[in-house]
Amino acid sequence: MAKEFSYRGKNLEQLKELSLKELAELLPSSSRRKLKRGLTEEEKKFLAKIEKKDNVKTHLRDMLVLPIMVGKTIKIHNGKTFQMIPIQEEMIGHILGEFALTRKRTTHSAPGVGATKSSSSVSVR
Repeated sequence: MAKEFSYRGKNLEQLKELSLKELAELLPSSSRRKLKRGLTEEEKKFLAKIEKKDNVKTHLRDMLVLPIMVGKTIKIHNGKTFQMIPIQEEMIGHILGEFALTRKRTTHSAPGVGATKSSSSVSVR
């Protein structure tokens, strides 16, 4: 049996019914400050667009994940490409840029010849 989602004692339907001002009171301080200062024109256009359709591209990495976005798929720009990110309930209150990483993870292979004293005994093949 799956555990039902709740954010600060409210389920998803209750969160969707709240106004932005009421939602801001539940969010952490940085998110609350962003909502109290108001959304920019670009952010308002983005919210209107995401209400109409599901798969939306955006460069707004500093946009808050709001309850109306849950269940949608958003393509977030990471500086090079757009990454498809499905929005889940646990993402509410976070920022879109947290989910589309801008740097690749470094992977290192074996050390090269001459890199260490012991590598001189390793065959070069």
